Amino acid sequence: MTTRVFLIRHGATELSAEDRFAGAVDVLLSDAGRDQARRLGARLAKEKIAVAYASPMKRTMETAGLVVEPHAVEVTPVDGIREIAHGRWEGMKRDEVEREFPEEYNRYEHDPFSFSPVGGESGLQVTARALPALLKIVEDHCDERIVIVSHKATIRLLLSSLLGFDPRKYRDRLDQSPCALNILDFKDVAHARVTLFNDTSHYTVDVPDVPHNRLSKTWNQRT
Repeated sequence: MTTRVFLIRHGATELSAEDRFAGAVDVLLSDAGRDQARRLGARLAKEKIAVAYASPMKRTMETAGLVVEPHAVEVTPVDGIREIAHGRWEGMKRDEVEREFPEEYNRYEHDPFSFSPVGGESGLQVTARALPALLKIVEDHCDERIVIVSHKATIRLLLSSLLGFDPRKYRDRLDQSPCALNILDFKDVAHARVTLFNDTSHYTVDVPDVPHNRLSKTWNQRT
């Protein structure tokens, strides 16, 4: 048997389109984000989802509630899978951070895994709390179908760890769209594989656009 995790990024928020660092900001879902979550809930309605977990932020808890609404499953908050905290950068746009804290931002661009801004977290710190939380959920619900709603950076760091990617490049090599569905299958806590990645077909029809304005300088440059 296989434990299946539906690992989902929260839906679009009131700040999603503004290219801001908002990891620890408890921003609400936008109307578009709620629609995305309802569509994903309809997509997963026939799955035998046993349990649901989410980061305690409002945007993740609401997304999870909408996704599992057809299953009458309660959502349990898990602090370990909350989003990366950006410290004194919180609420600022990327170009504002680059101007005000150029040395910090340069280090962040080159190695966001080991570096953290003042008052914030590094990718390593996020992985150290999020990976054990994820594996504990898998261990507690062996052979079940599980919904877990988390955040963009946290999900990419988890995937980097589980798949053996270089975590220093997680921002440039992995993307997560709002309300994207990822499916992880676990034979046990030591053996995981990705069956589906960053899928948004529940609310998009065409092939997704090349992402821009996703807080990564590399991909923010249009050519």
